[in-house]
Amino acid sequence: MGMVWRVLLLVAAVGTLSSTIFLFMALSAAERYRRAAGGALKSLLSAETSALPAVSILKPVHGLEPRLAENVESFFQQDYPGFEILFGAREADNRALQVVEEVRRRYPQVKSRIVVSGPPSWPNAKVFSLDRMIRLAESDYFIISDSDIKVGRDFLRNVIPPLLDRNVGLVTCLYRGIPAGDPWSALEALGMSVELPSGVLVADMLEGMRFALGAAMATRRDALEKIGGIAATADYYSDDFVLGNEVWAAGFRIVLSHYLVEHVLVPRSFRQSFGDQLRWMKSTRHSRPKGHLGTGLTFAMPFGLLGLISAAAIGHLPWGMAMFAAAYFNRVIQSVAVGWGVIRDARALRFCWLYPLRDLMGFLTWLGSFTSRRFLWRGEIYRFSDEGRIIPQQRHADSATAEPL
Repeated sequence: MGMVWRVLLLVAAVGTLSSTIFLFMALSAAERYRRAAGGALKSLLSAETSALPAVSILKPVHGLEPRLAENVESFFQQDYPGFEILFGAREADNRALQVVEEVRRRYPQVKSRIVVSGPPSWPNAKVFSLDRMIRLAESDYFIISDSDIKVGRDFLRNVIPPLLDRNVGLVTCLYRGIPAGDPWSALEALGMSVELPSGVLVADMLEGMRFALGAAMATRRDALEKIGGIAATADYYSDDFVLGNEVWAAGFRIVLSHYLVEHVLVPRSFRQSFGDQLRWMKSTRHSRPKGHLGTGLTFAMPFGLLGLISAAAIGHLPWGMAMFAAAYFNRVIQSVAVGWGVIRDARALRFCWLYPLRDLMGFLTWLGSFTSRRFLWRGEIYRFSDEGRIIPQQRHADSATAEPL
């Protein structure tokens, strides 16, 4: 039995080393991003307003959310010379459209419309709705953004200019998580502000952006046409990742914007929060399997905890306590450096002591991603195929209580 504990201690040591290496990579990538963001801001100051093209904002909605009106209104308030907003839903009686209509009435000067797509014939219902909106859009420049995203008045002025370079096919944004007030959404928001951007920044530093983040993306019609239209992503849950990857493969550059948006969470139970994160992890596993497998070595707390237990079991408790402390402060530093230093999330600074718990939860969802291929999405059941595509297993009519897109 002592040999088993020594092997586990070795595993813990390897994991502690790998997560420490990842931390230093994240710190380096964060500094690189901050320097690039500063340069992007300087170039924007010299941008001519007359050169800014008209933009079509495409926003699928699905069901009620506590702060839906506030999120939607932030797009109507853009300080930008010319834009329209298209809202997409499956059915005309979707309750989210009632909120949209109320906001539209407050901004009659902003051109906006509602597009009802009907029941989806593609596996990804959101992409089906987006295709209908793109067909009716008047501009060749698009913003694709989820319904739970809030932006500042200067959003369009910051994300559209890079697309004036015809070699750039897509601009994508990092985001900070905004919790709903319950403990589970608070932990989930920490993950959005720390864990996710850490991985994105390191990937950008190592190989450049080859994917996109669905919270807020800007692209052009010619880039979409070159990949066969938005339909190229219709069979995938991670349509944002696939869209960016297809645009990159078509020869365009993907730009990680200096602009940060807010991902507004809804109140949820532990089961709902864990289920959503498990679904995302399963999607990542099938979207980029090799990278997902390596992700297991970037977590710190599981190895710190394993080191503490295994070292204590063979009579070396001080070693175990040292490994646990190293793992704990590894994640505290990550929360401060990335969550606060890059994403500017005050909660990542205030609750940096809590982020190690979020790291442990992230590892559990990572383990869970290797279980079933089935997942629940907006009250419907799907299954991942070997190629990462999604196959509907059980669909039903629109529900007013369905999850946000």
